Amino acid sequence: MTTQSTTATPELAGKTALITGSTSGIGRATADTLAALGAHVIVSGRDAPRGEAAVGEIRAAGGRADFVAADLRDSASVRGLAERALGIGGGRVDILVNNAAVYPYAPLADVTEDAFDQVYAVNVKALFFLTKALAPAMVEHGEGVVVNFSTGLANMGVATGSVYSSSKGAVESLTRAWAAELGPSGVRVNAISPGIIVTPGLDGVDPGILELTNGDPAGRPGQPEEVARGVAFLVSDSASYVHGVVLPVDGGALATL
Repeated sequence: MTTQSTTATPELAGKTALITGSTSGIGRATADTLAALGAHVIVSGRDAPRGEAAVGEIRAAGGRADFVAADLRDSASVRGLAERALGIGGGRVDILVNNAAVYPYAPLADVTEDAFDQVYAVNVKALFFLTKALAPAMVEHGEGVVVNFSTGLANMGVATGSVYSSSKGAVESLTRAWAAELGPSGVRVNAISPGIIVTPGLDGVDPGILELTNGDPAGRPGQPEEVARGVAFLVSDSASYVHGVVLPVDGGALATL
């Protein structure tokens, strides 16, 4: 008797996924992870050389990827990103991961209006209008997934973090509102809340911040790939009954705060 071998179809085969801020760090790890699961990944960010390098490595590993440059501080660039993504996806994007964010810290007295506007432009406005541009095609198709990125700071008071943490509080509120609005149409909206993760974004940050994980159950900072696996769960069919949650991937930091 001849045994015929079969190869399982990757879980996200046939899906198009846009990940903002995916030229490095958590976004890049998410792009790699979703591509490995079969998704056609759209890498996006401001740094074209890093974006093209990310796409090249994904393709070299057998995945499908394209790069679209975008500056989320600029509304026209956000609209352009949505249009390019819809074009690449043949009229729709199945998975939107709103990862990009800026996070300057400063005492209240030192926060400038320009700094405030830039944080909210990237962390809230771009996320809002990018989702607004891509969700209708998901609704029309009857399925789709949006994953927003929050932070544990949205639920605690941290000195010098008022602008960043308040912007992420808005993201969590939008996540719940969109889950209620879009869920009945088959579109799931959730958020993920990373803890202290070792990424290039920690460059220039007080090294002592890593010691804040010493009292957590995990007892260490996280890696970008660990957060990416959380995103992979939320976009998968395994999370088909999960709507409107904020999933902490933080080594237990919030649970033991």
